[in-house]
Amino acid sequence: MHDPGTIHNMEEKFSVKKLALTLLLAASLAPAVASAQVVVRIGPPPPVVEHYGPPPHPGWVWISGYQRWDGQRYVWTGGHWAHPPRPGAVWVPHRWVHRHGGWVMVEGHWR
Repeated sequence: MHDPGTIHNMEEKFSVKKLALTLLLAASLAPAVASAQVVVRIGPPPPVVEHYGPPPHPGWVWISGYQRWDGQRYVWTGGHWAHPPRPGAVWVPHRWVHRHGGWVMVEGHWR
């Protein structure tokens, strides 16, 4: 006959192993998702010249618009004002780079 405490410990160990394997699998898939890129065979059109006034609040930064690929064509996504996430943060704009025999979007981000 099994001691109930032993069965409980075995179940607990199994749950911890199951959780560890799940986390390991998720961690191994994350780089594949992060590196998934759409390669567009047609180069992007020139950016639209945007006219904007003063920032709505002191310290806000203009995030310029960019050409976005919607699966069939480029679509202009207009710019907007944004509050930096931390003091001294600098916005690095979206950009298209020639890579893999086509064009790949490099997402804008705060640095």
